[in-house]
Amino acid sequence: MYWALSGYGLRAARALAWLLGAMAATLMALMIWGLPADAPKPELTGRQSGPHISLTADTPDPVNPTGPWHERVTTERFEKALRVVINSVAFRSSGQDLTTAGTYTEMASRLAEPVLLGLAVLAVRSRVKR
Repeated sequence: MYWALSGYGLRAARALAWLLGAMAATLMALMIWGLPADAPKPELTGRQSGPHISLTADTPDPVNPTGPWHERVTTERFEKALRVVINSVAFRSSGQDLTTAGTYTEMASRLAEPVLLGLAVLAVRSRVKR
């Protein structure tokens, strides 16, 4: 696996190509299945008992997108998905509301993409050292 991904740390271009491919696959998966149809809006409910007011904020679960794929691939969804992908390369959570499929996609990319980035860095380091 190490040889296929980075040529035993000697092929920086191969490792970068795998990283870009993984980022592109994550981006498409998030655009098609991972981002909710609409951003869930928090609902505020309250109760008053005498001089005291108690408020409860509840955010509904994200709704899976529906409709044909070409309607899901928009510039707005591309931009949101790109932010999630770039954050996943650096082990960070995007804080974006995602569907269940999007959450699992982000978790997988937060494991795989930093490894590919590390392999690329090691390959560049070995090239510079020679």
